Amino acid sequence: MKRIIIFGATGNVGSYVLKYAREYFPSQEYEVIASGRRKTDFFMKEGIPYYPVDISKAEDFDILPHDNIFAVIYLAAQIPSYMAGYQPDKYIKSNIIGAYNVLEYCRKTHADRILFSTTVFDISLSAKDGVVLKPDIPYNFSYEGDHAVYVITKNTAIEFIKHYYREYNLKKFIFRFPTIYSYSPYHYYHPNGKKTIRPVYRMIDLAKRGEPIELWGNPNYAKDMVHVYDCAQMICRAVEVDRNEGFYNVGTGIPVTLKEQIETIIKVFSPKDHPSKIIYCPEKPAGGGFLMDVENAKMELGYEPKYDCLRLFENYKAEMEINRFKELREE
Repeated sequence: MKRIIIFGATGNVGSYVLKYAREYFPSQEYEVIASGRRKTDFFMKEGIPYYPVDISKAEDFDILPHDNIFAVIYLAAQIPSYMAGYQPDKYIKSNIIGAYNVLEYCRKTHADRILFSTTVFDISLSAKDGVVLKPDIPYNFSYEGDHAVYVITKNTAIEFIKHYYREYNLKKFIFRFPTIYSYSPYHYYHPNGKKTIRPVYRMIDLAKRGEPIELWGNPNYAKDMVHVYDCAQMICRAVEVDRNEGFYNVGTGIPVTLKEQIETIIKVFSPKDHPSKIIYCPEKPAGGGFLMDVENAKMELGYEPKYDCLRLFENYKAEMEINRFKELREE
């Protein structure tokens, strides 16, 4: 039986990717194993093999299985949106030393392939209004600000992966993540190190109360909104594909305007007899989204996005009611 190990399975994206993978792969052919930094019995209670591993510590890998490892899905990372304050050394430990340790585990276990998530901020300066970002455009990011060291460490990890591909024939598949949309009981992020409620949850809260929602900037400003299960689909298809390498933008390729996003939130969450009104505020700044070209993922992996804006927020509503990962998100 082929084994697939997911590093970062306790994270917002990783937990949903794990769920999707366990449903996607036939259990008689694949064993999907979870790993994360925290100690928890959450997975054991769900009947899922789990190993607590801090990827920055080489000795932690000794507890993992070392036979029949087919694919390593590497989603573990320190990221700016969950960092209180500014601690760049954490990026180095997790995203560089951690990458080396994961790659050494792949080498020692003779894994067939590694699947690695990087950041769209590596090309953030190319993201202009209406510009569709291709998978193969050159790096173009700022060497200033709280994302700089993060991006540099992610890029460094990719250089390590290229080395292991050439030196040890470890197949490599890189996925460039924009914002991945998935419901989390933890509604905050940390722009510039400051804890702040995420705009999507602020708008959902307003919609649930039927209160007005401000739309900042141009209502027709568009971005790609990719649901975590579409992200997971792309990753799982790359586990199966008969290729040696690939570099893919994660996305849908379908622009969603700010107006459509807010209208959909109102449709899904507002009381039917008292829906929220949209207050247009063109004088206030808005932006920060990305339009992603995913054509090579469609051609090479057979990827087809399933979640439009409406289905995405319907899933948010369903997950709010279930709250399946509450135990992993308690702060």
